[in-house]
Amino acid sequence: MGGMNTKRAWLLGPALVAGVAYLDPGNVATNMSAGARFGYLLVWVVVLGNGMAWLIQYLSAKLGVVTGKSLAETLGERITSKTGRRAYWLQAELVAMATDIAEIIGGAVALWLLFDIPLLAGGVITGVISMLLLWIQSHRGAKPFEFVVIALLAIICVGFTVGVFLGPPDGGSVIAGLVPRFDGSDSVLLAASILGATVMPHAIYAHSALARDRFAPATAAPVALSVLPAPTNSSLRDRNSASTRTHTIPRLLRATRWDVTIALAIAGSVNLAILLLGAANLPGMPGTDSLEGAYAALAAVLGGSVATVFAVGLLASGLASTAVGAYAGSEIMHGLLHVRVPLIARRVVTLIPALVVLGVGFDPTQALILSQVALSFGIPFALVPLVWLTAREGVLGSYRNRWWTTLLGAIFAVFLIVLNALLLWLTFAG
Repeated sequence: MGGMNTKRAWLLGPALVAGVAYLDPGNVATNMSAGARFGYLLVWVVVLGNGMAWLIQYLSAKLGVVTGKSLAETLGERITSKTGRRAYWLQAELVAMATDIAEIIGGAVALWLLFDIPLLAGGVITGVISMLLLWIQSHRGAKPFEFVVIALLAIICVGFTVGVFLGPPDGGSVIAGLVPRFDGSDSVLLAASILGATVMPHAIYAHSALARDRFAPATAAPVALSVLPAPTNSSLRDRNSASTRTHTIPRLLRATRWDVTIALAIAGSVNLAILLLGAANLPGMPGTDSLEGAYAALAAVLGGSVATVFAVGLLASGLASTAVGAYAGSEIMHGLLHVRVPLIARRVVTLIPALVVLGVGFDPTQALILSQVALSFGIPFALVPLVWLTAREGVLGSYRNRWWTTLLGAIFAVFLIVLNALLLWLTFAG
């Protein structure tokens, strides 16, 4: 990182927090199952998904840095119909709640595996701890919240990668796995699941808000109820001058590119490690498509200690990702409905669906699958506006996308939308 000095390093953080979304319990189960069922075949899918995620998360952060507004706020200003804003909010809110269900379930399963705590009680504990994390964000600001989430991210990295060092993969097979190919329709479905869960709508909403909170606090005022005119280049500069202080927007964007690169390198490496862990140590073992099945398989092959560390990583994953998801949901409501509900109060309400799922004894693995289906519905509503807005001079001024960035973003958007549609069709057709 020779090009990044100490001062710029201090600007890192928002992408690392948003990047937790790429290491949530749903990703863990999918990648582990991919490795156990198809070995190294789908290595290339993880790498491809990470590359697409880099561009999308950078565009989200750029929107927050340059405009001082989140994606939800920007959409709330530009959707002139109150009914349209409410409808848009409803789909985004349902997607955020579906994400939250998966993350609460992941934390509950981890507590059950580690301490034999019943799933419902584990869900309550996970929710309470997430409230504490949100309290830190509300009362201590963006930086302390980032520190806590990054600490959990470090635990996630250790928990999900230690098994790879004890049961290392074959290097030649890993390289061979970089060649795109499939082995039957089941591998296509699993590849679609990996890529479909790679770019999550709530991560897009959250990253723009995290960048805004960190770099443009002076511009994060409540959104007016009327539609505001599109900003000009000069108004963008004036609006950001107070918040950036000694850091110019180009400097912040350079730091943001470093931030996104580091965050996605970590998330991609961990996701790849999970797949390789399954490929090298759990080939053909049944049950690895569920979190508890993966835990049992690891204990049988690599020992209880590795399985325990894995469960600790899963717990950290559930705690960190549910806090980020709740933050994203709050931002969605504020930006689109112009309503600011205290994060803690909102957390209590959004916790209810997950606790109901756990309380009625619904299969955790099936709940995770259904949550990924819900995410598929939300992808177009977050991704298409993001690419469109960041390409417009009226939104970003001179910092709008270059033509090739917009083209690449559009290709990724179409690809992911088609892929998620395929995933939905295969899920319901099967």
